[in-house]
Amino acid sequence: MRYISTRGRAPELAFDEVLLSGLARDGGLYVPAEWPQFSADDLVSMKSLSYNDLAFKVIHPFVGGTIDDDALKAIIARAYSTFEGGEVAPLINIGDDIHLMELFHGPTLAFKDVAMQMLGGLFDHVLQARGEHITIVGATSGDTGSAAIEACRDKDTLDIFMLHPEGRVSEVQRRQMTTVLADNVHNVAIRGTFDDCQDLVKAMFNDTPFRDRHHLSAVNSINWARVMAQIVYYFHAALHLGAPEREVSFTVPTGNFGNVFAGYAAMKMGVPVKKFIVAANANDILARFFDTGEMRTDAVVPTLSPSMDIQISSNFERLLFDMMGRDGARVESTLTTFRKEGSFRVDQGMLETVREKFDAARYDDKETTETIRTLYEENGMLIDPHTAVGLAAAKAKHDHDGTPMVVLATAHPAKFPDAVEAATGVRPELPERMSDLYEREERSVTTDNSLDAIERLVDDTLGAEAAAS
Repeated sequence: MRYISTRGRAPELAFDEVLLSGLARDGGLYVPAEWPQFSADDLVSMKSLSYNDLAFKVIHPFVGGTIDDDALKAIIARAYSTFEGGEVAPLINIGDDIHLMELFHGPTLAFKDVAMQMLGGLFDHVLQARGEHITIVGATSGDTGSAAIEACRDKDTLDIFMLHPEGRVSEVQRRQMTTVLADNVHNVAIRGTFDDCQDLVKAMFNDTPFRDRHHLSAVNSINWARVMAQIVYYFHAALHLGAPEREVSFTVPTGNFGNVFAGYAAMKMGVPVKKFIVAANANDILARFFDTGEMRTDAVVPTLSPSMDIQISSNFERLLFDMMGRDGARVESTLTTFRKEGSFRVDQGMLETVREKFDAARYDDKETTETIRTLYEENGMLIDPHTAVGLAAAKAKHDHDGTPMVVLATAHPAKFPDAVEAATGVRPELPERMSDLYEREERSVTTDNSLDAIERLVDDTLGAEAAAS
């Protein structure tokens, strides 16, 4: 398996190199040169597999011999041994052929754990084999940070710097990051938005001397391995709900587009998908794109679903690459215009083609709160605001034609207790293993939204570590 950049100018790499490099050197994102294919007979044979065995089958072609089979199986087993109750992605039928796929049973109570627990193991295996050390830099709008830190903590093979927007993540999300006091974990609050944090991460990668000096790598979904691990639960849901004999639709609460792109990848590999519904909050740049064909940035509006408070969705570049016939030069030109002018538009033919499989809907905080309240009154279930945005979109866009609709439930309701309590009158409790979260010591630094400031911080921190070792 070889990987190519969405901008067409970076060298092709094998999986282990893609894992460690994160962002391509031409500023693009890596994607497989060809999608692995699974036939209908293959899918039938996979129906009885456990989640771990299914993960091995789906991931194996992407690894392409860079990790031996026994090691890959062990990495998968360790990753998912951390999930409470032993289930990675249970499906809950809430009626009307709508199913919630609960992806929040991992150690930090968010869907990011499904990929991050794998990613941490992959990093450690490859780096130990090479005798190398890397510096991970990442940006988070809430859940990526805690999941990445949990996956990478206490590993001698890496340091991790996680950037979050100051005051724009929930208290639970912040504390899940800042209370990890491992020597290799460095939390940084940026005076700005998530998009600012994401821009700083990309800028560090594009500063070649800095990138090479610290052997930078990424845990955000710009790293292909993140998307790869998420593909598995789309196979899992579809197989449990009738694939390959019938199609399945998915509604995905969407910010950075990585989660829904994993579903698109599953479809390209052979999973029969009728439709993807991109669910957005008030920061509806993606919904507007699927409506009009124009991608236009606007100011980021704080909402009850902060992980979706994004205006620049990095992973959309991967879909755009396919939309443009894998023409890297065209992608690069389009995105350069987007950065300069704040907008671009695709032609009508492209829009009609992508809308054959993608639709979108948007919901504000009032509608989000009403969805949380209604589900609790009807089913006695508590859901977080991001899942609520997805559920509202699923109900609005469900065709009622016998096609199952899967809503990705992306976070435990206790990660957003104020919003859930305001909607239902019930304050969701953290699991027992996190019951002391509000009493734990925090450690973090705050810095300006400046490339110079963050690079100086990384330089100083790693220099101090080197001097002390």
